[in-house]
Amino acid sequence: MSFFRSKSFFLSLLTGLLLWLSFPGGGAVWPLLLVALVPLLFVLRGVSVREGVFCGLTCGLVHFTLLLYWIVIVLGKYGGLAWFISLPALLLLALYMSLYFAFFALLARYILQAFPAAFCLWMLPALWVGVDWLREVVLTGFPWMDLGYALFEVPYLIQIADLVGHHGVTFLVVFVNTCLMLIFSRKHSVLGYLFILVPALCLIGGVGIYSKNRFEEVQHAMSATDVSRISVGIVQGNVNQAVKWSPSQQKETVEKYLSQTESLFISGQPSLVVWPETALPFYPPSNGHMQPLKELVATKGFALLTGAPWYEIIDREARKVDFFNSALLLQPDGLFGGKYYKTHLVPFGEYIPLKKFLPFLAPLVEAVGDFSFGTIEQPLIWQEARAGILICFESVFPELSRKWVLAGANVLVNLTNDAWYGKSSAPHHSLAMSVLRAVETRRSLIRSANTGISAFVTPAGTITKQSDLFVPWAAAEEVVLSGEVTIWARYGYLFAPLCLALGLFGGLAAGMRRRWA
Repeated sequence: MSFFRSKSFFLSLLTGLLLWLSFPGGGAVWPLLLVALVPLLFVLRGVSVREGVFCGLTCGLVHFTLLLYWIVIVLGKYGGLAWFISLPALLLLALYMSLYFAFFALLARYILQAFPAAFCLWMLPALWVGVDWLREVVLTGFPWMDLGYALFEVPYLIQIADLVGHHGVTFLVVFVNTCLMLIFSRKHSVLGYLFILVPALCLIGGVGIYSKNRFEEVQHAMSATDVSRISVGIVQGNVNQAVKWSPSQQKETVEKYLSQTESLFISGQPSLVVWPETALPFYPPSNGHMQPLKELVATKGFALLTGAPWYEIIDREARKVDFFNSALLLQPDGLFGGKYYKTHLVPFGEYIPLKKFLPFLAPLVEAVGDFSFGTIEQPLIWQEARAGILICFESVFPELSRKWVLAGANVLVNLTNDAWYGKSSAPHHSLAMSVLRAVETRRSLIRSANTGISAFVTPAGTITKQSDLFVPWAAAEEVVLSGEVTIWARYGYLFAPLCLALGLFGGLAAGMRRRWA
């Protein structure tokens, strides 16, 4: 209990609070991110193994409880669970996420206590990024809002993402924090300060120069007269999630989307219109509400990219049917020019893991849905656009956008339904993560959300138009189509796992060094 009255506890707690203040949806004061980790790193220099783990857990619990509080809204308002069930669920999730912070704190403590500052300056950011990557892949992954995402509204600071991904931006953030902690928490010789400051200035200066030049280069390329473009419209229906799936509301929902879509043609002629995830709350092949939609698409001569549930009959005699969360491309001829079935499903939201071995979860399967997994094969093609689709949660995973680019996509489209989150921080987080997908791949990103935030994002990471939350919204814009394959897409995606290897090596080497000392 003495830990909870110690300086280590309060400084770890302070880091958790500073992270919340720096994140979108919290305080949104992004400069705080450059000092937020200093208190935690400072205390790890002089604590025991047990205290180091507690420091990581304390910081993580504060950070992730504040970051993920919207889980209570999802489980309570839409899941029908009482607060005394949804609140513990939030705390359990925050505790799981905090284990990664505790793992970082454990190894960081060994590194700080065993090696000189010049070594720690590089090892700690590598370890942090490596642990973030673990969180991205373990148990299907939940890499919600790594540190680098908090800089999404500052394009000049995120351009290195086309080299080393959003993990590279996180590396830089942790690097700055580590540098400040080492400079102000220890006394060094002149040579010691040089070994810290010279590399730090070289890295920060080099990143600054690259980011400025790259941003201007991408902006210039986008404005070139010979670059391919397509006129795209986004419709945000703002359909009430509580009644969205009611059969009696289907006609009203379709009419609402049709009316907003027609408004796009008053002052323009979009070639492609994008509706959100499950904008059609029914199975299109067998529903009469598709007829007015097909008539509008044919009359106006555009293609419609929309989310909808879909099914494929696998074995009619055995009554085996696969259901999918899909994106459909409806052409003016009334045919579907392409389909994409969601690849990365949400555990316990769209499918039940290990359901064959856990038969007692059958009622939950019926409650949340039981979708099958799709695969990324080829983009959805309309005119010159080759769209790579990210449905809802998929925008969190950079590997999926990378696969789309390698498959030939020249634009990314994020269809989502963030109504579950209410007016919380989560829609802001979703937008932030989507922006980094655009920069990593140098693709325009079109984001259509049922209740917001919908947006147009350029390959430079600039948000040119965006909606408010929980309002009907429709907008159109000329979107750049890019065929560039970035260094990140080719090789840079390996940066994070390499950081993990380096961080683990440093932590284990530090542990053995202290044991043999």
